[in-house]
Amino acid sequence: MAKYDLIAATGCATGIAHTYMAQEALEQAADKRGLTIKVETHGQTGVDDPLTKEEIDEAKGVIIASDINVDMDRFAGKPFVNVPVAAGIREPDKLIQDVLSNDAPVFMPKSEANKVEHREDNETSSVGIGNKIYTSLMNGVSHMLPLVVAGGVLIAISFFWGIYSADPNNAQYNSFAAMLNAVGSAAMGLMVPVLAAYIGEAVAKRSGLIVGMAVGVIAYNGGNGSGFLGAIVGGYMAGLVILLLQKLFAFLPDREFRGLKAIFLYPVLGVFIAGSIMYLINTPMQAINVGLMDWLKGLESSSPIILGIIVGVMCAADFGGPINKAAYLTGTALLAQGNYFFMAGVSAGCIAPPLATTIAVLINPKAYNRDERSAGYVNALLGSTHITEGAIPFAAKNPLMNIPAFMVGSAIAAILTYMARIQVPAPHGGFIVLLLVNKPLIWVGCILIGAAASGVLLALIAGRQAKKRGVKPGVVEEIVSMETSQSETDVVPTEGTTQVVSSDDSTQAFDPGDILNKKFIEVDVAANTRDDVLRHLADMAVRNGLATDEDAIFNKYIVREKEGSTGMEHGIAIPHAQETTIHQSAMLILKLARPVDWETFDGKPVNAIISFLIPEQDSGSHLKYLSNTAKLLTHEDFVESFQEANTVDDLYQLFKH
Repeated sequence: MAKYDLIAATGCATGIAHTYMAQEALEQAADKRGLTIKVETHGQTGVDDPLTKEEIDEAKGVIIASDINVDMDRFAGKPFVNVPVAAGIREPDKLIQDVLSNDAPVFMPKSEANKVEHREDNETSSVGIGNKIYTSLMNGVSHMLPLVVAGGVLIAISFFWGIYSADPNNAQYNSFAAMLNAVGSAAMGLMVPVLAAYIGEAVAKRSGLIVGMAVGVIAYNGGNGSGFLGAIVGGYMAGLVILLLQKLFAFLPDREFRGLKAIFLYPVLGVFIAGSIMYLINTPMQAINVGLMDWLKGLESSSPIILGIIVGVMCAADFGGPINKAAYLTGTALLAQGNYFFMAGVSAGCIAPPLATTIAVLINPKAYNRDERSAGYVNALLGSTHITEGAIPFAAKNPLMNIPAFMVGSAIAAILTYMARIQVPAPHGGFIVLLLVNKPLIWVGCILIGAAASGVLLALIAGRQAKKRGVKPGVVEEIVSMETSQSETDVVPTEGTTQVVSSDDSTQAFDPGDILNKKFIEVDVAANTRDDVLRHLADMAVRNGLATDEDAIFNKYIVREKEGSTGMEHGIAIPHAQETTIHQSAMLILKLARPVDWETFDGKPVNAIISFLIPEQDSGSHLKYLSNTAKLLTHEDFVESFQEANTVDDLYQLFKH
């Protein structure tokens, strides 16, 4: 059985994107610290990589980054942090630091007085009530969404035979379409009871689920009840009633009366109390629900701009979080009532943000590093399938500027959709359900216009941020992100070193030391292609006794170039190789007789080479040289001096002073 330093659990309402993004972020952050971690994911298909008792016992701490309910009792006695899933994506390093600190709370389950004891001072606290309310709601939404999607898509498909194809008294009637409509409607009808049931389950476990289900059915009342608002109130009410009953019957010993309480007392009394309350408040809550829906439907025709702004801002506020889900739940509720206009704007507002990131990295690729560009390209697919979460890393990078930029695009997409009177009868799927949309091409156009507006703003913001840092976009970030995400350590400059200003304006020392001598510098090197240059570097390594296998080093150079070009700007490239036959770190410098074609940021050919050779077992020290060299090349005065130096002595002195 493998032992892990840390264990974690992640989960989000949809169980699609946030869950696994938080998992990856935590794994990467732990790896940077040299720690091992196992992450249990609560996705839409269930729990993957469940934590065993042995793994929990051996771990130093537990990180819960989840918007849905996670069984906490098994972590009794363990230091822990409990945060929303978004925090797991945005600040995994902080979470690891917090859980390993001496001030981390130790989880104690409710059966042990519901206390959270600190390691040092035994002060008590509890898991935040706000976080508990939020995770309970998301637990309900998580279990409800698959039913909404399944039911909504089946109903939408039934419309292929006509909008009245399920009506036996209409000429459009089709028996298969009617069956699809009936099955889809049944699934949609479960939306309210399941939402209430799993909110109750998150608050009071199995007994809360049973009572919540009953209360949810009352709230639904054949589609004429208080709807999803009633389900939310009823779910929390069911959980609270069960908690009160547990306290009321705490005097009965668990050993003798556990079965009686779980099977008889809690469900009977819980359904009676919570159900009676819901029965009484159902009518006034129905009036509130109907009033809200009528107001929103009224805005569709009278004020599509105002409605579009409201929906767009909500969709782009937290990218799948509670505000986004509020808009989505409203859309699904109206969808169940046969209103297909509102959901069209919600879908447009959710699709636009990830597509905007794709447009941004295409417009200004130099303002983003390689990982960000890759994420932007992938977001074209995520956005097209209505997965908004892909925009989170871009929003988290500069939230005060980027989130409003996303809101602008989502609002434009929603406004145009409402003005065009577009109908989308499916609650999810993005462009996959285009055949079900009444004006598919116009709808896509509305979304792309909104995404383009956000994309332009994001590209401008990223460019300004790069300039503000005093760094030419794409140079430092590209090289460093290709190799590692580890942070640099400040070094006090010493005599005989070159001062380098990093992207955060801190001063670092760059001293080539014993990795550079005049034998490793050559000028007027004849080469016709990039591969000729790489072959020459491999030959230099062997000739100078730095390595023993020329072909192996050349192949490493080629592999590295396939991962991403090492061509920079101003005719400079920084190829590097790490290989087992290299037995000494070295810095090689070439000036070519004539430039060769090389993929670079500015599209110019390369005539100057700075290369690094790194032994396989030494992966740390070369990162300092590589990143500092990249930063050095952001300074125009150094680049100009480097290009003007055409002798071995001049080049050697340039890097040594």
